[in-house]
Amino acid sequence: MSEIHRRDALKLIGLMAAAPTFSFSCTTQEPSESDAASQVATQPAADYERQFFTDHEFETVRVLSDLVIPADERSGSATDAGVPRFMDFVMTDEQLGGREAMEQRQTAMRGGLAWLDYQCRERFDALFVDCTEAQRRELLDLIAWPEDAPPDMEAGVEFFNSFRDLTASGFFSSKMGMEDVQYQGNTYVEEWTGCPDAVHEHIGLEEA
Repeated sequence: MSEIHRRDALKLIGLMAAAPTFSFSCTTQEPSESDAASQVATQPAADYERQFFTDHEFETVRVLSDLVIPADERSGSATDAGVPRFMDFVMTDEQLGGREAMEQRQTAMRGGLAWLDYQCRERFDALFVDCTEAQRRELLDLIAWPEDAPPDMEAGVEFFNSFRDLTASGFFSSKMGMEDVQYQGNTYVEEWTGCPDAVHEHIGLEEA
């Protein structure tokens, strides 16, 4: 990392410390019902093109999100489900809390990604995407459990908590994520006869 890049990273990290994390509603104003309804993040359109992340940031998001939700025997990874595109969409959608909230999300996200690179550079002399799997996990182990994190990792803890939540939101709102949890939507039931006896027994209830 060159000195100019190092200074840029430190500046972003400083801004990140002053910015709220990137939840879906980072505004201090009371939203109207219509505003509140619009703050539900949805998947971007199929023809959506990246607008916020640089190439390097997008690759960092891809690597990090796949560490949060890797592929397994049940479904693909976060990237397979389109989570990086979803995150780029969330970063640029003013309907999620308004322009001020959008800019705060962008600052927190960009600063957090710069924080990862800075920490990896200091520890391993490499950017996050260029580190080994073991090195990446070594850093993430310091911020993944807030109660055990060192005090000087607080900024990283807040970033990773928000990133992890956003990864889960993107994955489980995708087609792949819905199939992963076998979500079938609302199902029409002709006649409701109550909970099956097996369910009553399982939760320790007896019929009156």
